[in-house]
Amino acid sequence: MSYNIPITKVEKSKVDALDFDNIPLGTTFTDYMFVCDYENGNWVNPRIEPLRPIPTHPAAMALHYGQAIFEGMKAYKDPKGTPMLFRPIQNASRMNKSADRMGMPMFPEELFVEGLRELVSLERNWIPPQQGSALYLRPFMYADEPFIGMRAATHYKFIIMASPAGPFFSKHIKLWAENYFIRAAQGGTGEAKAAGNYAAAIRPTELAKAKGYDQVLWLDAEEHQYIQEVGTMNIFFKINGEFITPELDGSVLHGITRASVIDLLRDMGFKVTERKITIQEIKEASENGTLEEAFGTGTAVGIAYIEEIGMEGNTIRVSTESPVAVKVNDTLNAIKTGLVEDTFGWMKKVENELA
Repeated sequence: MSYNIPITKVEKSKVDALDFDNIPLGTTFTDYMFVCDYENGNWVNPRIEPLRPIPTHPAAMALHYGQAIFEGMKAYKDPKGTPMLFRPIQNASRMNKSADRMGMPMFPEELFVEGLRELVSLERNWIPPQQGSALYLRPFMYADEPFIGMRAATHYKFIIMASPAGPFFSKHIKLWAENYFIRAAQGGTGEAKAAGNYAAAIRPTELAKAKGYDQVLWLDAEEHQYIQEVGTMNIFFKINGEFITPELDGSVLHGITRASVIDLLRDMGFKVTERKITIQEIKEASENGTLEEAFGTGTAVGIAYIEEIGMEGNTIRVSTESPVAVKVNDTLNAIKTGLVEDTFGWMKKVENELA
């Protein structure tokens, strides 16, 4: 299907005022946003307009009942300066899974990708040229119907905004294995990118940081034994030459970087197993010397190397060296920026420059 997406132009771009060598994290935004409205059972009026505050009624249902979901993705440039999107269909599909879980309407996947393509084409000058930098893209949907009452909303907004992001300098991080607070439970919203999931993680994360740790290692809700995720990332362990990662059981996010890392590891000849993993198993592997590496995966950081895991009364030592994780990270970044051949078919070019 072909979509006619009108563009309202800004008088002057703010990009010339941006210092690409010093980009404040999460506070710098581009000139435009893609917007679409859900009314009378249909998505209508897709458009690109100048980024601006959006009038919101105090009774907007997202503010009271939490119908709000989002995606995270990045745009890169290849050596010729062509903008590139990493697996956008996967983000579109996952967003619709989140929408379904939260009782929200599906968004047409073709329009999701077309909106991304046109926005990134328009904002191509905002993509930082430095190695490891990218244009962070945030598609999100929320209920904007003014109504106080417990039901699914009938009006929603879908928006894509963008923010240039500098490189993440990957140090080895320390995790705190949380044994009281939980991230997700069976039948909950753990595999949805719902805004409320992240709100519930803020307090425990601050407590972990106060103990001297960087992120929380989330355990299951019932027994506090089975590993789920780390911070806002999926997690991998290398034990005796094999990589293991928690299975997708409904409480773990279907990470797009996670899926890509599994493909890369297998392509490198490693065995990768998706299964239940207990914190005790990781502790024993550390003690007997078979725990070789651990790392988190996610859109924002790519690969986060893990050196230790703290828990009540114990410290699980991992490693300050992560040779396979570094190789995976370098390979993934090279694919995203067109420096090596994309044999997986992940990258989608944004070839035309919009007027």
